[in-house]
Amino acid sequence: MNRLFAVTAPGLDPLTRQELVSLGLAKTVAGSEPAAGSTPAAASTQTTPVGMKPPDNEVDEEGDGIEFEANLADLYRANLSLRTASRILLRLGDFYAAAFSELRKKAGRLPWEEFLRPGQPVVVRATCHKSKLYHSGGVAERVAGAIGDRLGQPSPLVKADDETQAQPQLVLVRLVHDHAVISLDTSGELLHRRGYRLATAKAPLRETLAAGLLLASGWNGTVPMIDPFCGSGTIPIEAALMARHIAPGKNRRFAFMNWPGFAPEVWSTVLDQALTAERPAPGPILASDRDAGAIRITQANAERAGVLDSLTLACQALSAVSPPTGPGWLVANPPYGVRVSPTHDLRNLYAQLGNVLIGIMPGWQVGILCSSDYLIGHTHLRLEAGPRLVNGGIPVTFYMGRIPRSSGGRR
Repeated sequence: MNRLFAVTAPGLDPLTRQELVSLGLAKTVAGSEPAAGSTPAAASTQTTPVGMKPPDNEVDEEGDGIEFEANLADLYRANLSLRTASRILLRLGDFYAAAFSELRKKAGRLPWEEFLRPGQPVVVRATCHKSKLYHSGGVAERVAGAIGDRLGQPSPLVKADDETQAQPQLVLVRLVHDHAVISLDTSGELLHRRGYRLATAKAPLRETLAAGLLLASGWNGTVPMIDPFCGSGTIPIEAALMARHIAPGKNRRFAFMNWPGFAPEVWSTVLDQALTAERPAPGPILASDRDAGAIRITQANAERAGVLDSLTLACQALSAVSPPTGPGWLVANPPYGVRVSPTHDLRNLYAQLGNVLIGIMPGWQVGILCSSDYLIGHTHLRLEAGPRLVNGGIPVTFYMGRIPRSSGGRR
């Protein structure tokens, strides 16, 4: 079995755990027995406690997340199907290291040949926290040297960022209290890059965050869903992917596909199983925005995602929204003034939102992402603060509740 770590954006880890359960990976959480078809276990001389928090300065690679165990097929499926994770890391090894010589020697014992070819360039990102080895650049150099020692040919250290299309293999080194954890990125580009969003409107929402909002709201895909502030369409497109059981990563490549140990036949089986599970959207998904340019962007993105036929698009103001009869969900990311229009008073917009919801969507469930209790208060709806998240570096809260069936539900 492999020890894996699903990295998430702040606040999304409970939803990723929920996804792991739904994928049948709960049974492989640390402590289960190895399964057939698993790759050789990563070398280890000391066990890191599951759930150990990384240093505060590590972003994306080691933030919030869930550690679990998985065989080779599960590793592929986690990358293919998880909607809220940012990337999947493979724990290659962990050990005590208080000197550079010790770090290089122990790192050189790890089975790099299963994941890298001799001379293959690598990106090594190191963070050091309360350790004798505090120079991250020196740590990265020693680990790169250890890879060369193991493979018999130096692996050049290169620089790359998350905006690069073609990613070299990323190696992560985390030192906490002289305990080194070495991980390999299995994903490549961050998992929110599904491949469909080539154009964006103002202040776009990451796909992983949009999927998290839908999961947190409790929407199950069988009843109508409305987003009246759709922007570039991320929420309704993610809703369509969820409702149709379309794996979010089916149209992209992953870092594990470049490994010497990549098993195309296992990947083909995992992908075929995901494709077989797809189905038509059982409930209507409505996306609208008053900006005609945003609707054109949503249409193009939905077409690339293969879900345009599952959406009903409209260029219209909030007051013109016409929901289907019966119960449904509204999930939205309206402007909250920090990034889109810091000088514009949005109180009237939120008051209008509350009035419209009360008037035409009584009994509907509602979920609104916002950075301000003050603005949410102007809806005069009884909404509870749900997950606290981060959108584009801005702390936000997902407010949830049921729209009252009468004015008595106002606060």
